[in-house]
Amino acid sequence: MASLPPSLSTSPSLGGPPPSSPAAAAGTAAQGTKDRKMASAEQLVLDLCDPELRENALLDLSKKREIFQDLAPLLWNSYGTIAALLQEIVSIYPALSPPTLSPGASNRVCNALALLQCVASHPDTRILFLNAHIPLYLYPFLNTTSKTRPFEYLRLTSLGVIGALVKVDDTEVISFLLQTEIIPLCLRTMEMGSELSKTVATFIVQKILLDDVGLRYICATPERFFAVGSVLANMVVSLAEQPSTRLLKHIIRCYLRLSDNPRACGALQTCLPEMLKDGTFNNCLRDDPATRRWLQQLLHNVSGGNLVASLHAGLDHMMAN
Repeated sequence: MASLPPSLSTSPSLGGPPPSSPAAAAGTAAQGTKDRKMASAEQLVLDLCDPELRENALLDLSKKREIFQDLAPLLWNSYGTIAALLQEIVSIYPALSPPTLSPGASNRVCNALALLQCVASHPDTRILFLNAHIPLYLYPFLNTTSKTRPFEYLRLTSLGVIGALVKVDDTEVISFLLQTEIIPLCLRTMEMGSELSKTVATFIVQKILLDDVGLRYICATPERFFAVGSVLANMVVSLAEQPSTRLLKHIIRCYLRLSDNPRACGALQTCLPEMLKDGTFNNCLRDDPATRRWLQQLLHNVSGGNLVASLHAGLDHMMAN
């Protein structure tokens, strides 16, 4: 039989493969990479349920959780996986009091907490996570007082899970946290934690205050208001000695939100720290115009325009020099 002309033998219309474009090849390669990553994630999730493989699976998944798409639904919907993570958490409770938590045990449970943070962050699993009351398993870690690194790391990672919940403005989340007494636990960390854990705890309190339900709750009784106010004031004093712009930013935002409540605003006229009024933090806020505006608005709300004008003049003088 005579062979077909080359133009016909390679024609797509007669059943030959179409020529591949660079874009198509890249798309196929990307899909292949995605499939391999998903298969890898699925295997690691399965390994979580095997006690002998769990430690390595926790480490690998926590390191790679950003590259695994939809890891949170996979964790939540895989049989026994959440139970395995909770088992990791509960297993170290005996090491909390007396404080005997080792660095290795702390790292392992923090890897489990990192996966729970992934679940708390995902829109498809956040409310399911909340409805299962899983944050309550973390509260014992926030109630610790040891300042050793294993405990500090444990507190910080636990706060990260709560912080993931409050990042999305959701009154249901705020109501749950208030009903389960998260405020005292955050205040404890704000008093004795490292700068980073203080910052995350203050951020959580800030997000609670920014919700109307949270503001009403904290301002409902003098005891609640002064519990929050006194911790904020003590932190301001500490920052005068060891400045932290990011922590100061959250403190000022908390005060500004409190000033939206008439009774709290009246109380702040006498209990707002002088260091926020006298320019102590002018240099700290030099490159943060948003926080400077918050401070000016706070002082306007609490004391009227004269104090704000004085502080503003001081900032302008400093910037000019």
